[in-house]
Amino acid sequence: MLFKHVFTRLNTFLAQEPLGKLLACLQGPQIDEHQFNEVIQYIELGRKEGAKVLTGGKRWGNKGWYIEPTVLSDVTDNMQIAREEMTGPVMTILKFRTIDEVIDRINDSYYGLDAGVFTRDTDKALYFAQAVRTGNVWINHHISITPQIPFGGYKQSGVGREAGKDGLYEFTEIKSIVLKVDQKLS
Repeated sequence: MLFKHVFTRLNTFLAQEPLGKLLACLQGPQIDEHQFNEVIQYIELGRKEGAKVLTGGKRWGNKGWYIEPTVLSDVTDNMQIAREEMTGPVMTILKFRTIDEVIDRINDSYYGLDAGVFTRDTDKALYFAQAVRTGNVWINHHISITPQIPFGGYKQSGVGREAGKDGLYEFTEIKSIVLKVDQKLS
């Protein structure tokens, strides 16, 4: 039920916005032909693994390395498209029944950059945020990055932190100095 509601809203959004405007404002082209081909191959792999392409899934236009925003459903945990980090305009949808199931599945991943939850239940949101092994947790919104908040992942998602006080440490070198003091001087 919730899946149908979310997908209907997503489809409405994509239908109302001209694709060119979406791509120009919210998502640029892939960085190069290699990355473009890699994302297209992941989409094709998803089809072969049994995922359904609900929208997008192909090149947009004939200039640049643009890919249509793509939504894949019927994705399961054992599929490669669910296990590997895909850096392209592709959303993979995995259905779930309980919050603990979601937490276990997130924590079983090799990656841990972001997680997000949309709920009216603050206790449930905080339970989720504390339980998942990710560097960032978004509650009732997604990817709100400010210079004051450290940004970075756990596990195989990135090294270190950007932004915030923790991000400054990435640009510093720590030195330890140990001096033996003569007992007469102390």
